Amino acid sequence: MIKVLGLALYGPKAASHRYRLSQYKQGLLDSNIDLEIHHLLDNQYLERKFEGKTVSKLNVLWSVISRLKLILSKNNYDVTILHCELIPFIPGWAEKLLIPKPYIFDFDDAWHLRYKLERSNLFKFFLENKVDRVVEGASLVMAGNSYLLDYASSLNRKTAIFPTVLDTDRYQSTSNYNSDKLIIGWIGSPSTAPYLKTLIPSLSQLGLEGSVLLRVIGGKAPNIPNIEVEEIPWSEETEVHYINSFDIGVMPLEDDEWSKGKCAFKLLQYMACELPVIASNVGANIDVVGPDCGYLVDNDLAWIDAMRSLRDNPEKRSFFGKNGRKKVVQSYSLKSNLSILIKAIKNISIKT
Repeated sequence: MIKVLGLALYGPKAASHRYRLSQYKQGLLDSNIDLEIHHLLDNQYLERKFEGKTVSKLNVLWSVISRLKLILSKNNYDVTILHCELIPFIPGWAEKLLIPKPYIFDFDDAWHLRYKLERSNLFKFFLENKVDRVVEGASLVMAGNSYLLDYASSLNRKTAIFPTVLDTDRYQSTSNYNSDKLIIGWIGSPSTAPYLKTLIPSLSQLGLEGSVLLRVIGGKAPNIPNIEVEEIPWSEETEVHYINSFDIGVMPLEDDEWSKGKCAFKLLQYMACELPVIASNVGANIDVVGPDCGYLVDNDLAWIDAMRSLRDNPEKRSFFGKNGRKKVVQSYSLKSNLSILIKAIKNISIKT
C-alpha cells in the first residue's frame, strides 16, 4: 500500500478540498493507494470569512501548530500532495524545507500571484517568489489549466495539466424543472460573486424584453434593474438539483491575470447537467467552451446577443447542452483524471 499525505489549504466545504483531493480517495484506495487528507484552515474559518466576520487569530495559530506537528511527526508517507500552500506568510525556502518529500505541488488558481499582488512592500520583499521556490522543488507539478502550466513549466519541467474535474455520475441532467421565466444561473462562492457585476447591463436590458430570473447559488447577487434575483445558499446535497433548474449557465470573469488562473469549474458543472453556457473569453473558459456547446463573449453587447440567442432558441439550448455533456464526460470526468493521478503517484513512489 502506498501512503499519500494530502495537505489541503481549506476544509471539506471548500471546492478545492473536494475536487482536487477528496473525490479521488476511494478510487486511489481501490488501486492500493491510501490518501490521508489534512486541512489547515477549517470550515468555520471559511464560513466566518465569507460572512465578513472576524477570524480568530488564536484558531489560525493553533491550526498552524497542528500542521507543523503533523509534518514533523514520524509518520512515514511515500508521497505528499500539497494543494496551493503549506503555511501562509512563511518564506518559500522555509516552506520548501518543511514539505515532506517527495511532493506533488497542485494548484488550480493563480496562487503564484498571491504575494506578488500584496500591497505591503515588506510582504513582497520576503514572499513574492514563495510559490516559485515550492514549484522548483516539486517532483511533479499539477496545474489546473494551460495558463498555470505555462507559469509552472518555466520553473519545473516536470509539470503537467491536471484539470479540476467532476463525477459525471453525480452531475447529470434531470430535466424536471419548468418555469415561465428565463432562468439564468450561476454557482460559486462569496469570493467569486463580485464577477456577477459584469452581467448588470446585459441582464437589465434582457429584463426589459421579457421575464428573467437570475438564480445565484452560494454568493451575493448585485442589484440588477428589471429582473428578479434569487439567492440560494450553497449545499452539496442540493447543488445539482438547482443547477438543473437553470436554462443557461453563466461564468463572467474580469480579463486579468488572476482570472486567467481560474479553471472554469462552474462551466463544467453546468455542462455536465446538459446546460448551454455563456462565459467570458478568458483563461480556461476558452479551453472548455467550444462553438458547439456555448458562447465566449468579450463585452456587454456580446453578452446580450448570446443571451437572446439562447432565450429565443430552445433547440439550440438542447443542442449545446448535449454536446457540452459529451465534452465533460470525455475530457473532464473523475474517471478520466483518476488514472492520471494513480500513474503519477506510483511513478514518484517507485523513484524514491
